[in-house]
Amino acid sequence: MTSTGPTLLGLSATDIGTLLAAMATFAVLVAIYAATTVRNPMGRRIRALNERREQLKSGITVATGKRRTKIIHQSDATDRMRSFLSSLKVLQDDQLKDAQKKLAQAGIRSKEWAVAIIFARLVMPIAVGVTAALLIYGIELWPDWSALKKFGIFAGALLLSYKAPDIYVENMITKRSNAIRKGVPDALDLLVICAEAGLTVDAAFARVARELGAAYPELGEEFQLTSIELSFLTERRMAFENLAERVRLDALKGVVTTMIQTEKYGTPLASALRILSAEFRHERMMRAEEKAARLPAIMTIPLILFILPTLFVVILGPAACSIKEALM
Repeated sequence: MTSTGPTLLGLSATDIGTLLAAMATFAVLVAIYAATTVRNPMGRRIRALNERREQLKSGITVATGKRRTKIIHQSDATDRMRSFLSSLKVLQDDQLKDAQKKLAQAGIRSKEWAVAIIFARLVMPIAVGVTAALLIYGIELWPDWSALKKFGIFAGALLLSYKAPDIYVENMITKRSNAIRKGVPDALDLLVICAEAGLTVDAAFARVARELGAAYPELGEEFQLTSIELSFLTERRMAFENLAERVRLDALKGVVTTMIQTEKYGTPLASALRILSAEFRHERMMRAEEKAARLPAIMTIPLILFILPTLFVVILGPAACSIKEALM
């Protein structure tokens, strides 16, 4: 039996409804699977950090066979990149340290990726530039473009391909810093409670990381790593300075400065952290009020472009139809 109703791309209304129902059912199944298979983002990382702490304490740095194979494979690829960059004399120690610092701030612990970032800065402009030159000047894919426009597109492609790795890393740093900023006041409150309860600094950091790991996994990871460093580093100041370097956040740098001063001069830790927590909560409230104050100005353009025309059509449409019928 063939359908005599309207069709869309050869499909009747019944077929389209069946496809939409199947897609909705599949989306519901995917949502149920995602909700029932939620994993703790901090569990694997904390286990790896604890294993590393035990290895550093006992002086054992031997990995398993599978991990050793993976490390050797990564080192071979990195060594080839490093040797290629060194042959061109474009690999500098300052540049490498800066790339490693940015990767640490982005949450990437492996230092091997720093060489890959520098290698991408060199290779991507060449690959993208050659492709753009072939498309614009060789094949002349857009013959109607003027010479100035072609050169502008070519230069923009070169610049964007050179800055693409840095832009990607900076985007990761910004997202991670914003995620950590949200949990700093709560972390300071828990640190105050732990300090007043008599816990040591490393135990307090470990407790805060365990409590806030589910809500703020980035902040919990940093606090757990700081707790591990506090337990085996010769100077506790180094652990706090490493925390300030790994996170690009002025609020956390203030916390690190306070912790270093309390370790050096023996000032009360709980009172200083309580004052910092109040300041950070006030700063977070001020930032929320600032965003709320900008909302009317931001909503002006969508209101003019999308809401007012629809409102005019709804209000004036029936009147225009009535006037047209009266005139005809």
